[in-house]
Amino acid sequence: MNKHHTFRPIVVFGFALSLAAVLTAQATPPVAPNASDKVLVVNGKTVEATVRQIDGRSYVDIEALAQATKGTVTVETNRVVLTIPVAQDSSAARSAAPAQDPQGLSRDFAKAAVGEVAEMREWQGVIGTMVTYGLAVSGTWAQDSRERVDEGLRQTTLAASTDADRNALQLLNNATSNLETWANDVVAARQALNGAKTLDSNSQQNDPALANITNCSRFLNVMLVSGAFSDDASCH
Repeated sequence: MNKHHTFRPIVVFGFALSLAAVLTAQATPPVAPNASDKVLVVNGKTVEATVRQIDGRSYVDIEALAQATKGTVTVETNRVVLTIPVAQDSSAARSAAPAQDPQGLSRDFAKAAVGEVAEMREWQGVIGTMVTYGLAVSGTWAQDSRERVDEGLRQTTLAASTDADRNALQLLNNATSNLETWANDVVAARQALNGAKTLDSNSQQNDPALANITNCSRFLNVMLVSGAFSDDASCH
């Protein structure tokens, strides 16, 4: 009789432990995979890019960020340039240009033109490096840059499909011609051993033609990203 009463509490206690284990397992939430990754939302729109958190900092692919903000990424020799259009600047550009084409710039043209502007800056940088470090005019390194600019201009011309594209293309042609004239002058002075123009460390800072080329390059990049044609005196 005593054995029967001893066995019953043990059975009840064992059932209670089993029930507690089941409840504990149900109450424990499953761990989500990649819990350190987050979804990127830009202006209320979910972007197909993962935000990775490492050591308390958030990282996202710059190409995905540019695509989400309708910007552009330009990889240069010693820097990466991310250009994001600003609504206020675009409105100001539209109001400053009364003779705009309502069609705007086509996407294919703007993409090709932005690449062409980057190639032009690369060519300008090659010539500037030759002057800064007093390098001899030899080899194909400068010619290669020039050929890439010519090819980029050809591709951009083929991509022009609207009146706004063709108006912007004219500015791009002007900028390319100005850059070519400046580069030819610098190379000719270097070959003639004109030290005042190709060895003086201040020659580039004091060169009005180069300053005009740089201003035009910056203007073109902003105008192309905005998607609306506008004009600027530096590109004439």
